[in-house]
Amino acid sequence: MQIKLKVAVLCGVLMGANLMATGVAEAQTAQKKVKPATSKVSKPQKKPAKKVSAVHADQLHEARQLAVQSASALVIEQDGDDTLFQKNANLVVPIASITKLMTAMVVLDSTPNLQAPITVTDEDVDYLRGSRSRLQVGAVITRETALLLALMSSENRAAHALARNYPGGIDAFLVAMNRKAKSLGMESSRFEDPTGLTSNNVSTAYDLAKMVGAAHRYPLIREFSTTSDAKIEVSGRGLDYRNTNQLVKSSTWDIGLSKTGYIHEAGKCLVMQARLADKPVVIVLLDSAGKFTRVGDAIRIKRWMESASFSRRLPTRV
Repeated sequence: MQIKLKVAVLCGVLMGANLMATGVAEAQTAQKKVKPATSKVSKPQKKPAKKVSAVHADQLHEARQLAVQSASALVIEQDGDDTLFQKNANLVVPIASITKLMTAMVVLDSTPNLQAPITVTDEDVDYLRGSRSRLQVGAVITRETALLLALMSSENRAAHALARNYPGGIDAFLVAMNRKAKSLGMESSRFEDPTGLTSNNVSTAYDLAKMVGAAHRYPLIREFSTTSDAKIEVSGRGLDYRNTNQLVKSSTWDIGLSKTGYIHEAGKCLVMQARLADKPVVIVLLDSAGKFTRVGDAIRIKRWMESASFSRRLPTRV
């Protein structure tokens, strides 16, 4: 009996030891299994992070590639809502002689006799800034010639004479300019003279894109604003005039409309309709400092759009 009891106790001790050993082994095995599982969960998290970082870096690189110097700038698809690039495009600023696009539209909307003569008078002289003109007081030119000089060479006396000869005179003309702007949805724009010599003529890059799009629908505005040069006979004397935008002469550009502007408050300005990367776009550059900045910005925009990676780019905002 004692022997059987001792054997039973001994068996119980041995079974307990085996259970403990088995428990320790299972715990160690479980710990080993947990570690690989943890590493598998953390590895996939690193790959998306690298991809997002690469995309972000690529976008920053593309933005740096288009370093536009003009204070306000806009590149937008013509007759579309896709903004390809913008910089302070909602800023209300003076627009200088960009005004003359609106002047030309209002003149043509009145369906005037373009061959009718108009006379330059003292009222057309710029006493505000003293800008020069080769159209002397008393010079007689046709309304068509005045329109050409206003759009091609930004001739202030020609633009003012056109407005002065509008039915109802200057006051009626200014009313028509602002009414036209409102009809085009140019809610942030105001016009107080037909030349742009006053800094009270203001707009935004987005508003001017609407104006350029509208002006492009006038064949005569397209033709005159992109004429590179012309010889005009005034009072029996031939005068040579050139376009204020040198890019219209370039064979590498396909420009459908162009207008420059400058007064001190507005800086150098340029608006264009052009075909870039087989896409019709409107370019607006306002308040450029320096003689060549606006042209340099236009060239940078052209190169940016025609680069091989342009089709992969998202609209850029600064």
